[in-house]
Amino acid sequence: MASVKLATLVIRTLAKPIANNLKHQAEQHETFRNICISWAQWAHRTEVSLRTNIMGEPAKHVKPLSETRAIQNGANSLAEAFLFSVAAGLILAEAWRSNRSQARRRDDVDDQLDDLRADITELRSEIKAMAQGWEQALDDERSRNNELSRILTRVVEIGLRGGWAEIVDQAPLKIPSSVVSHTELADPRASESSGADGSGSGDHDGSSDRP
Repeated sequence: MASVKLATLVIRTLAKPIANNLKHQAEQHETFRNICISWAQWAHRTEVSLRTNIMGEPAKHVKPLSETRAIQNGANSLAEAFLFSVAAGLILAEAWRSNRSQARRRDDVDDQLDDLRADITELRSEIKAMAQGWEQALDDERSRNNELSRILTRVVEIGLRGGWAEIVDQAPLKIPSSVVSHTELADPRASESSGADGSGSGDHDGSSDRP
C-alpha cells in the first residue's frame, strides 16, 4: 500500500517536467508545431462558436490565432493533456487495484463461508448420527427396564403365592433352559403328603407292636 502511494507521488512529480519538455519540443519540432497549431486553431474556433451560441449573438467570422499564439496554446494543451492522462491513469489504476483487492477479499470470504458451511453440514451429520445412537440406546435401555420390571413383578407374585408357580408352555418369564433344567422347584403339597404318610405308617407300626 505504501509503495503504491509512493509510486503515484513519483509519477505525479515527474509528470510536470515531462509536460514542460513536451511543451518545449512542440515549439521546436516542425511536426509537433503543426499539430499544436492545428489543435489550437480548432479549439479557438470551437470556443468562439460555443460562446456565440450561448450568448445568442449572430454568427460571425472567427479570426484565427497567430502562429506564435497557436503554438503556445497547442503546447500548453499538449502538456495539460499529458498531465490529465497521467492523473486519469493513476486514478484508474488505483480503482482497478481497489476493485481487485475487494474481489480477492470477497473470494476469501466466500471460501471461508464455504468452509463454514461444510463444517456445519459435517457437524449436523455427526449430531444426527449421535442422536440416533442415543435414541437406539435409550430404546434398548427402556426395553431392558421393562423386561426387568415385568420379571420382578412376576417374582413378587410368585412369592406372594407361597413360592409355588405353575410353569406352563408359554410362560411369561424368559428364563434360560439351562437354569430351568438344573433347578427343581419344591412342591409344598408333596412335602405335606409325604409327612402325612410317614406319620400314618408310624402309628400303624406302633399299633402292631402292641400286644
